[in-house]
Parts: sequence; structure tokens; C-alpha cells
Amino acid sequence: MGKRMGRPYFQHRKETMRIGKFVLLTLVSIGFYACGEEKKEVKKTVEIEAPAPDPMEFGFNLNDYVVIKDTVRKGDSFGEILQKNNIGYSKIFQIAEKTKDTFDIRKLVAGKPYTLLCTKDDSLQRPECFIYQENSVDYVVINFKDSINAYTESKPVKIVEKEASGVIMSSLSASLDEAGLSQRLAYDMSDIYAWTIDFFRLQKGDEFKLIYTEKYINDTTFVGIDNIKAAYFKHNGEPFYAFEFETDSIKQIIDYYDENAKNLRRAFLKAPVRYKQVRISSRYNLRRRIKLYGNRIRPHKGTDFAAPIGTPIISTANGVVVESARRGGNGNYVKVKHNSTYTTQYLHMKKRKVKVGEFVKQGDVIGWVGMTGNTSGPHVCYRFWKNGRQVDPFKQKLPDADPINPTLKESYLKYIAPLKTQIDGIEIQLPQEEAPITAIN
Repeated sequence: MGKRMGRPYFQHRKETMRIGKFVLLTLVSIGFYACGEEKKEVKKTVEIEAPAPDPMEFGFNLNDYVVIKDTVRKGDSFGEILQKNNIGYSKIFQIAEKTKDTFDIRKLVAGKPYTLLCTKDDSLQRPECFIYQENSVDYVVINFKDSINAYTESKPVKIVEKEASGVIMSSLSASLDEAGLSQRLAYDMSDIYAWTIDFFRLQKGDEFKLIYTEKYINDTTFVGIDNIKAAYFKHNGEPFYAFEFETDSIKQIIDYYDENAKNLRRAFLKAPVRYKQVRISSRYNLRRRIKLYGNRIRPHKGTDFAAPIGTPIISTANGVVVESARRGGNGNYVKVKHNSTYTTQYLHMKKRKVKVGEFVKQGDVIGWVGMTGNTSGPHVCYRFWKNGRQVDPFKQKLPDADPINPTLKESYLKYIAPLKTQIDGIEIQLPQEEAPITAIN
């Protein structure tokens, strides 16, 4: 396999500067000889170079190195990348051993970018530093110029507040697309309202307003949604406010509460899968006809959430796993007992993640969507027991989560007062035939 090397950094810039200097000297010479006979005073022209781009990146001055930028390819390993760039196996072993507590070199992901900082005074241009970018903000530096050390770092990020609004005409995702907004907002809103609004049954005409923050590097490079500070969702004519609030600064516990300091969470999530590439394909129905059984009426005592194979299945509440097995038409399934009143079950998994006796928290992944057992397509059948009887979870009045501490209620109400004024002042952008919903900056 041939040696793969990235193009040294600034090489093109140096070539351009050499050509520029030659052209400048030529023009000066022509001007000198052309004006020599008349002996007239020639005004000097002062060349002002544009400022060079900042060579600092990852905490290093890139002008001091030959810089190789590349991307991890499928099948690449840390050792292979260094070996191809003139680092011996013994050195690679030392680097791996001394940095294993900071970075597991076996976890390089195909598609992630990396940078090698190489020596300038060595004809072999040996690397002295390996920088792996885990995402657009966070990176790992493995420095082996003299001694070997590794550390994680993050690029400086600027947080910018934004506002947005819209009306649901077909789906939340479509409304965000029309507004040119990130689909991450749909995912975050579904998490905030997971206990109070059924996002699989949004109505045409439902409205939303948001105050949220975005992350930028160097003031210009967008690197994602940070969080939602406040939200307003009008569903079926009923308004739902949500305000982010930190209830424990030491443990960094953050939750969402409404305008009256009531916790938006419930003891149970409304769905065992996140709102993304998911739909309810069949609801709880005691008179449903099932083709798989000859189109006969057979009670369907669960709710089917259709989703791609491999989609994570989450526990809808805290509890203890009482069954984790593969059996008959259920296929791979997990059953969780939450307390003396409630139990839930999750069927047709591709694979189970938990074992009997394990304690799971609300939102923990317990398996993945599959097609095991009697099923005509990939989905999870979610079953819900109350006092030993299977019921429709969407028709139950589920218990609330713990309310906000009374000692914090006054400070909470004071904190959200300006946010509520701000979000109430956001004008709903009505959809038009030639004017899609737009974000309000």
C-alpha cells in the first residue's frame, strides 16, 4: 500500500508569494529605467500586505511545523497512520502505553479528521504531535516531541441566542424545514414535552415559539444547537410553557417547569423511542383485525412504534428488569416493573441490552428495534400494565415527577418572568404560499 501524505500546509501560499515578489521587482525595474532619462522624482509606492491568517490552531503555531491534515479512513489504525509517516513501531507502542488513560487509540472513528504536526528541520518530516478531532469542538492532543503526553481540549465556543416560531401544517419536522431551522430543535422539543404532549398526534394549526441558543466557533462557524431556554407550544388549543431551570448547581440538575413552577416531567415517558424517524403504526385496540392471524379480530393490547432496525429502545420510567428473554411471538423482549402499580414490556427487539435484576432509569437504553417474533416489519410493541391489567398508556392519568423544591419556587418565578415576557412577545409566523415560516433572529 502506497504512502499517503497530506500536502504540507502553506506550500501554495509560499509559491504565490515568490511569484508576487518577482512581478513586483520587475515592475519596479521597468519604472526605474523608463523614468531615468527625464530624471524626474518618482513617488515611492508603499505595498501594504493583507494580514496573514492566524496560524494558531489547537494551541500550536502552525508556522513552526509541516502540517498534514487528513481524515481517518475505514480500516485505519493509530499505529498504521504513524507508521506510514515515519514513526517506528517501538515509538508507537510507547505512545499508546503512556496515553491509554487519556485516549483509547483503538477508538478512532472513520470520517473523523486528524492533524499531524511534523518537523521542519528533518528531511523525513517526522510527526511530533497527533491531534484527533472527536467533533467540531472537542479534540485530543497526543504530543510526543520530547516526552509523551496526551490531553483533551475544546475550541472556544460563542453562544448566540435566537428566537423562532411557526405553525404546524403537516408535521413539526416540515415546519422546521420550511423555516430553515435545525431538526435538532424537533428532537429537543420532543424531549422537553415528552411527558405532556403526544408528538405523534400533533394537530394542524398547533403553534410553537422558542428561545434557544446556538454554538459558533470564531463567531462564524455554526457547530450546533446548544439548548432551549424557553418554549411555548399550543396543542389542541391549550398552551404549554416550558422554562429551563437548574435546581442543583453542585450536581448540575437541570429540568423544565411551566409558568406555575410545575414540573413538566411525568413518572412515565409517552414513548419508548425518541421522536426521530419514528411513527405509531398501530395503537391499543381490543377489536383490531390482524392479517398475520388470518385477518381475524384479535385484541392488540400494545402500541406499536415503527422505527428502523437498530433504533434504541428506552425504558419509559425507573424500575427493575423482571424479564429479559426470547419467547414465541414476542421475540426478544424486556419487561420492567416500576412499582406495585405499573409494569411495562417492550417486544420484537433485535437485541436486548439488560438482564433480569438490573435497575434501569427513565431514558436508559434497554434494547434495539428489530423484527423478532411475530411481526411484519421493524417496530417495538409497547405494553403497559396498571394493577396487573393491560391498559392503553395514552388514556392513563400518569403521576407527576417530584415538584420543584418550595425554597426555590420564588427564585424560579423571578428568573422566568423576563423569559415569559420575551416569549409572549414573539410573533407567530403564519405560513404563506410564497413566504415560508422564517426564524426570528
